Amino acid sequence: MKAYRKFLNVFMLSLSSLMALYGIFWLFWILGSLFLNGLKYLKPELVYLDPTPPGMEGGGLRPAFVGHIIITSLATLMGVPMGIMAGVYFSEYGRESAFFRVLRQITDIMVSTPSIIMGAVVYAVLVKPIGHFNGISGAVALALLMMPVIAITTDEMLKLVPQQMREAAYALGAYKWQVISKVVFRAAKVGILTGVILGVARITGETAPLLFTSFNNNFLNLNLLKPMASLTVTMFNYVMGPYHYWHQQAWAAAFILTMGVLALSVIARVLLHRDIISPIAYIARSIVRRNRKGE
Repeated sequence: MKAYRKFLNVFMLSLSSLMALYGIFWLFWILGSLFLNGLKYLKPELVYLDPTPPGMEGGGLRPAFVGHIIITSLATLMGVPMGIMAGVYFSEYGRESAFFRVLRQITDIMVSTPSIIMGAVVYAVLVKPIGHFNGISGAVALALLMMPVIAITTDEMLKLVPQQMREAAYALGAYKWQVISKVVFRAAKVGILTGVILGVARITGETAPLLFTSFNNNFLNLNLLKPMASLTVTMFNYVMGPYHYWHQQAWAAAFILTMGVLALSVIARVLLHRDIISPIAYIARSIVRRNRKGE
């Protein structure tokens, strides 16, 4: 019996290690291909030139870069406050209510909802009534994808704050909003910030919801009520296109997008394990104090 248990332990350990190596191999294979091909075709004009007509080589992806930044920034402005406020409600106000349980269940479902379904929902609400694709519907779709991630992260981070800290603040005469903003938020700020960065990183690479909402535009457009280009949709179209230089530009755009998402993920991990906000905040406060003294 003892020999059988040892054999089973070694067998499962070996099987788990092999499966992990199998997954890591394909991950590095994909990243290696992306790095080699993307870096090879990466050119400065990709960022500041407009696309050329189909069949004519050259040009860049300026509308896609600008549109992607606008849509992602607007989605962040909408999704982050809603997600944080929802997380505060889950953790601080509605823990035991039936309404909380219903909202928490809906939020859990939204996290696992396919992004294309979210795009179809926003299409029915914001695109169909207007009559054409528009940039603001793309931002709303991405905000709805980001919000549940931030809400759940905020909820879990606030729950980790010891109840004794809240009780001590109440004992000093603080109101509930003061306890939340001055005590609970300060204790959980790194975890909440990590959730925000992970939420932004998730929507940065989304394509499916944008196909139903902002769609695409070959020209630079800053009007949110008109179809707006995005990097992911442009990459999808270029990869499916017949021209070799489109494929090259898609490789380069994928490299830039992947590096951006990877940088956000690394920042989130660093913030989770190391408090690097305090030195930055200290430097900022020192600069402000010096400026005030100079006045």
